[in-house]
Amino acid sequence: MSAEKSAEKSAEKAEKAAARSAKAEANSTPERSRLRAFTLWLADNGALVGLVLVCVVMFIATPTFLTTQNLLNIGVQAAVVAVLAFGMTFVIITAGIDLSVGSVAALSAICAGWLVATAGLPGPIALLAAPLVGLLAGAVSGAAIAYGKLPAFIATLAMLSIARGLALVVSGGRPIEMPPAVSAIGRSIGPVPVPIIVLLVAWGVTAFILNRTVFGRSLYAIGGNEEAARLAGLPVKRTKMAVYALAGLFSGVAGLVLAGRLASAQPQAASGYELDAIAAVVIGGASLAGGSGRALGTLIGALTLAVIRNGLNLLNVTAFWQQVVIGLVIAAAVGIDVLRQRR
Repeated sequence: MSAEKSAEKSAEKAEKAAARSAKAEANSTPERSRLRAFTLWLADNGALVGLVLVCVVMFIATPTFLTTQNLLNIGVQAAVVAVLAFGMTFVIITAGIDLSVGSVAALSAICAGWLVATAGLPGPIALLAAPLVGLLAGAVSGAAIAYGKLPAFIATLAMLSIARGLALVVSGGRPIEMPPAVSAIGRSIGPVPVPIIVLLVAWGVTAFILNRTVFGRSLYAIGGNEEAARLAGLPVKRTKMAVYALAGLFSGVAGLVLAGRLASAQPQAASGYELDAIAAVVIGGASLAGGSGRALGTLIGALTLAVIRNGLNLLNVTAFWQQVVIGLVIAAAVGIDVLRQRR
């Protein structure tokens, strides 16, 4: 009898412990759900949170940061890198890389200026020539990667050197004055600078392609699993070539914006901009492993870099230390990307 009573008491204690555990788990479930939801939201919007925090810090450090004129300056400063980064977004989503965008931008502007200044073509021709030159250069890189089986790093590194060399050859190493049609890009329409308008149009085009077209959706499939995409019937080679051509097209537009701001095409312009473009895409939440990326995230990434540079200028930080800070930001963004992939 005593053994039976002892067993009954043990069973009752076990039931009470189980009930308490179930009750505690039920009470903690909403908290876990809220924490998980917040974690997911932060993962999707971490770039925006980072941009807001950087803006708050810069405003505290220098109150002139949030003036209307300075905010417009930030938009103008971000325009070239942002347009390059939008083109880079397509490439990185497919798990590729394009190191040539800065050099292609310079070559595009140089060729456009040469057609007007030397060949005597009408000024508006330059507005079409620059994107077309960029498109051609990107298509050559894309063909080498998709059909020639060259690694993207090697193919675009070669194009970086080729495009920069051609820019120097065509220009003779000297700046080329741009026609009024291009110089107008560096001005304003009312209170809004034209580079900001170009930036917003490029953002809209990128978002539309990625979210509203079959081509855009196929980029995510190729970046997520290229072999599976091929077996599913997607034209992987043709799509990859088109992606690099599209990045070249955006580079040509960026070259025009930069030439418009400078009122001349410089053969050494946009040097190193490819790293800023890659950083903007990664800061915006895209993965270097491919399969993810958003137009809005890239825009936020480009603005974050521009805000940091602008704030450091207002604080009289030298250009040498600015490079160090930007390098640390890039390293942090890539580190976060690696951690995301491990999870």
